[in-house]
Amino acid sequence: MQLTGAPAESGGPAEFRWRSPVWSTVVVLALLVLVGELDRRTGSAPVQHLYYLPIILAALNLRMRGGLLAAAGAIVLYHLANPHLLTARYEQSDIVQMTLFAVVGIVTAKLRRDAERLRRLAMTDDLTGLHNLRSFEAELMRLLKASQDNGTPIALLVLDLDRLKSLNDVHGHLAGAEAVRTVGSILAARLSATSVASRYGGDEFVVALPGISQAGAADIADGLRRAVSTVAPVLVGKPFPVATLTISIGVAWLPRVGPDVAGSDEGFAAFGEAFFRAADEALYRAKAGGRNQICIDKAMQGSRAGAYIGLPSRA
Repeated sequence: MQLTGAPAESGGPAEFRWRSPVWSTVVVLALLVLVGELDRRTGSAPVQHLYYLPIILAALNLRMRGGLLAAAGAIVLYHLANPHLLTARYEQSDIVQMTLFAVVGIVTAKLRRDAERLRRLAMTDDLTGLHNLRSFEAELMRLLKASQDNGTPIALLVLDLDRLKSLNDVHGHLAGAEAVRTVGSILAARLSATSVASRYGGDEFVVALPGISQAGAADIADGLRRAVSTVAPVLVGKPFPVATLTISIGVAWLPRVGPDVAGSDEGFAAFGEAFFRAADEALYRAKAGGRNQICIDKAMQGSRAGAYIGLPSRA
């Protein structure tokens, strides 16, 4: 999954409802009408400054278009509450007030957009566009807690490119970087929106798959393996044959996170590290077994048996 947006807010259903476009629009309209009525009754400058509240709310939740529409609504209500503006010339204070309505909407929307961009950059791996390690760890904690709360399965894939060092030595590190980017693009294209993928090292990736069976996780892992091995990459402007790039994948799967895992963040963090190690050990066994294959680790289910799936690399 490519990181195309910020992660879901941690708030509950009530927070989601109030932040939805429909509810935001209702609240903004109600506030505009309320302030307009207060302005009509008082005609005082302090009350007129309250128009900024619905404008700011609209810009934050409904972006630029919402901020501008709320500013336009505030200008209309400002005229209706002060009918002398329709027949007399505007005073300087009136022009400043209406100009500020639009400026506040535009500036607030831009600040919101810039904050979202910075947040996205802080969570994104520059090379692949996937989650970076910090963002992935937070998402994995959330998925582990959901697995425990809902009794749903979860899988973890750990993978890396086979023989990337040889590619770097022969064709240069830029070719290696483009190979890593190619694999990241394949992950982003093939994984579902509920999956969380991250590059956590030079050519290492980790993928969390919530709500999936062990067979389903194995199918996804093998599909990724096949997709990489069948692509004919173009690296540093030079076409390479099919099977130039291959990956090995370790898979760890759990039917659910058990109730014995401590409910604290530290407990889930420790469990997440053990879960990762299980998949990482399976990756090493896949490498030792010939590369270009997947290995399913059953260590966290009480067995050390691994099942190899896929075709051994001929490289």
